[in-house]
Amino acid sequence: MRISTQTNVAQHRFGMPAAVRVLKEAGFDAYDFSMYHDPDKNPVFTDGWREHLSAIKSAADAVGIVCNQAHAPFPSSKTDEAENKAYNDTIFERLVRSVEAAAFLGAGVIVIHPVQHLPYHKNEEKLFGLNMEFYRALAPVAKKNGIKIALENMWQTDPRRKIIWDSTCATAAEFIRYFDTLADPDAFTCCLDLGHCGLCGHEAAEMIRALGADRLGALHIHDNDHLRDAHTLPYLGHMDWKEIMKALGEIGYKGDFTYEADSFLQAMPTELLPAAYRFMAETAKVMIKMIEG
Repeated sequence: MRISTQTNVAQHRFGMPAAVRVLKEAGFDAYDFSMYHDPDKNPVFTDGWREHLSAIKSAADAVGIVCNQAHAPFPSSKTDEAENKAYNDTIFERLVRSVEAAAFLGAGVIVIHPVQHLPYHKNEEKLFGLNMEFYRALAPVAKKNGIKIALENMWQTDPRRKIIWDSTCATAAEFIRYFDTLADPDAFTCCLDLGHCGLCGHEAAEMIRALGADRLGALHIHDNDHLRDAHTLPYLGHMDWKEIMKALGEIGYKGDFTYEADSFLQAMPTELLPAAYRFMAETAKVMIKMIEG
């Protein structure tokens, strides 16, 4: 099983060509290319995107690390207020470019968040319809580029109580409904964000078992205290990692071990980042042994 992590922190501290070397030297087999930070200034969304990505790919090839997955800009939509018009007018074409960019780097999966600009509760069916239309419009782009779009389980904040609760695909039943209704495994897979499970009060291990290996193609691995979306390293929060790893082993999970623990890294001074990445990689190796039995 390959060990991977997002590039978001490393690419902003070191620049992408150097970032892939840092990750490789730390013990990572692959990288999850982050495209969501400040898309207005991101070279991926300019005319010179191929040249930009070619430099990254050359640097990765030189040290022997691959791009296993990527993360598109988010949110995938905003509310209809006038101040959001420019964003809503450009986000779809940026998502298309993200798919093309991820495939260019060799990724097999790109995570694209579902539409969730409406309050989830009482809008479940409307959001379902919007998302079927949204993802089906992206399916031809995925197939053309030979990459799968991963749906992700999401959360929202209750505007009255200011607590986290369900959003699109937060429950196993709805996640399965979305994927099975799309009925296009050549274009889609599921990325289970393990931390989001805990935030919404759902057991990640149960979600893993419900999805099964045929639906579950990718992971976002991080920990929290069930109260805040902390995105920290496993064992620094309250999630049951022994049971989660057991569940992945039980279903015969075939994807990669991909971290989304950037908050753990952001707290580190740049001088300590290589060591922090090494510790993450070593932690992953111990956890993978739990999966493989």
